[in-house]
Amino acid sequence: MWEYTDKVRDHFLHPRNVGELADANAVGEVGSLACGDALKLFLKINDAGVIEDASFQTFGCASAIASSSVLTELLKGKTVEEARALTNKDIAEYLGGLPKEKMHCSVMGQEALEAALADYLGEKAPAHEPEGELVCKCFGVYEGQIRRAVRENGLTTVEEVTDFTKAGGGCGDCLEKLKAILDDELGRAVPEAPAPEPAPAKALTNLERMRRVTRVMDEEIRPNLKKDGGDIELVDIDGKTVLVSLRGACKGCPVSNVTLTEFVQKRLQELVEPDITVREAGK
Repeated sequence: MWEYTDKVRDHFLHPRNVGELADANAVGEVGSLACGDALKLFLKINDAGVIEDASFQTFGCASAIASSSVLTELLKGKTVEEARALTNKDIAEYLGGLPKEKMHCSVMGQEALEAALADYLGEKAPAHEPEGELVCKCFGVYEGQIRRAVRENGLTTVEEVTDFTKAGGGCGDCLEKLKAILDDELGRAVPEAPAPEPAPAKALTNLERMRRVTRVMDEEIRPNLKKDGGDIELVDIDGKTVLVSLRGACKGCPVSNVTLTEFVQKRLQELVEPDITVREAGK
């Protein structure tokens, strides 16, 4: 499980300013459900250019919810010009930091803010005019977004680019393009030698898959859930589908689906097989 600060946990479990703002006069929307993260930001800005109220609707992980919640709190009382100076670093710092793999959630908040202010000022939002080619088809990330993330956050590795933009976090076909863009931004020479092709992974037998799933559940997943008063029981394994039953604080939790997909399923995909799926028994 990701190591979240107390502020991240607080804003995830008790998010502020959730829902549509009926009298908003500035709306910014970024991301998509198909890409796994989406955020819609609502602002009410008075005639003096001061943000009187802010709210959000989001689809995403705990970091996305916490980043969106904090963003609305940071914006209230700020002028439009002050809001334009707000960056993803401000969001992450206010939360006491985010796991490096989740920094893209703070970037999504900054992009939604830029889109909302552009809407208020009658301008075209940056997200509506993507710069350069579409680099990551899995998450819809364009070259301009990648170059901007590298410059504004001082990124130096492809892994950091993925952390801040999600590009490269899916099928991996764009990793060479990401490295070329990064090398160009950092002024490094691009090596000529092609990367060696990875050896094909050996398929697991049903017995070996069951052993590995059981070991990961007992040694990593259950201990982490128990830290927050939750638990999980392995019910059955049907091919590459793992059936589980949530227990304790996890049972009936409104974000239990996030726990299953963003933590349980991802860890099993990372440590057992990449195409494993997790479902709650009886659903």
